[in-house]
Amino acid sequence: MRILTIPAFLVAMALPAAAEKLSLGEISAYLDDLRSAQGQFTQVNEDGSISTGRILLKRPGRVRFEYDPPEEALVVADGDTVGIVDPRSNEKQGYPLDRTPLKIILARNVDLTRERMVVGHASDGVTTTVRAQDPEHPEYGSIDLVFTADPVELRQWIVNDANGGSTTVILGELRRDVQLADEKFVIPGTRTTPRIEP
Repeated sequence: MRILTIPAFLVAMALPAAAEKLSLGEISAYLDDLRSAQGQFTQVNEDGSISTGRILLKRPGRVRFEYDPPEEALVVADGDTVGIVDPRSNEKQGYPLDRTPLKIILARNVDLTRERMVVGHASDGVTTTVRAQDPEHPEYGSIDLVFTADPVELRQWIVNDANGGSTTVILGELRRDVQLADEKFVIPGTRTTPRIEP
């Protein structure tokens, strides 16, 4: 009986090519260039439940999460505050943006090479994951950013809060460089114009 042998180089060609680990400089440049975007997201909550919705991003400082029914919650960062609005209970909560790990990717200038900002940087051959924190306030928690290469794309993030909980946001395809009105980033119930750091 003939035994077919497949040359090793043909086997290698059939497998997806392993991606090299993205450098912190490449990732910082990508985030700096991400001025505005919108797309769909899936959120895996700390209790294992799943939410879906639409994300609008306008850097610096602004992001909006619109949750699909039946949840219909709204989370808006206006450059200064992260507001959480639950229309079912009419409850509103606000947190300073600069006390959350989201401020790292919403900053006007992202520099992941800053001392003590990145506390983890690894690749599994397909994606590169960076764990970043505020070097001055590590007690505010951290954020894990997951990227693919060729071209560089942000695929998901995991917010690790100060209490040990985590929330995962998986991004669908993002449409970049879209026109987004500033009014989209006003927290409902406030009349102030979003404050953006110079």
